Amino acid sequence: MKFNLSRIVSTALLVSVALGLGACATVPTGKPQNSLSFDPPVKQPKNPSNVKVKLSTTAQRLYLVEGDEVLLASPISVGKSASPTPAGVHTLRAKTANRRRVSSPGAGYPMTYWMEFYGPAYGMHWGFIKPYPSTRGCVRLPLKTAKKVFDIVRVGTQIHVASTQPWDATIGKSLPVLDDSTLPDPPLAYMLSPQVFADAREGKLWQF
Repeated sequence: MKFNLSRIVSTALLVSVALGLGACATVPTGKPQNSLSFDPPVKQPKNPSNVKVKLSTTAQRLYLVEGDEVLLASPISVGKSASPTPAGVHTLRAKTANRRRVSSPGAGYPMTYWMEFYGPAYGMHWGFIKPYPSTRGCVRLPLKTAKKVFDIVRVGTQIHVASTQPWDATIGKSLPVLDDSTLPDPPLAYMLSPQVFADAREGKLWQF
C-alpha cells in the first residue's frame, strides 16, 4: 500500500492547529471590524466558582477560563501608558448592569455591564474598542463580550491582569482586529437615556 506523505503531513498540521486554538478560537479576517458586530462563542462553566478572568495588557485580550480551558476569548481595550490598567491579581468587587460614569469629563456616559475589580474607579465594562491602549485604566469590552462575561462571573471571581497570558500566541492571535475609531458618535441624548441599556440587553447600540 502506498502512502501519500504530503497528505499525511497536511492532515497532521491541520489537527495540531485545531488542537492549539481550541473551541473558542475565531479565525482572523485580516480587515478591521467594529466591536458591535463581534459575537464571541462561549462555553458555560461546569463550576462557576472556578472561573477566572485573565487579561493580557500587551495583546489586549481577555480570556474567561475554568482551569486550563478557555470558555471565551475576546479583544479588549486597556489603559494607556499614562493611565495603565492595574496589574496583579484582583477580586471582582461589584457588578452593575446599568451603570453610568459619575466623574467628569463624561459624567452620565453609560458604562454598561460594569464589573469592578480595583477600587471604585477601575472595572471592566462595555466601551468602544481600539487596537491600541486607549482608556484611563478601565478595561473596555465589546458589547456582546461584556454581556456574556457579566452573566458568568460572580462577586469574588479572580481577575488576573498581566502583560501577557499563555494563550496570546494561539487563541489570542486568532481573534479579529476590532477598531471602532471610524464609527460615528451616537447622539448624547441617546447615550444619556434609558434606551441605551434596553438596547444593550438586545446586543445592539443606537443605529449599529
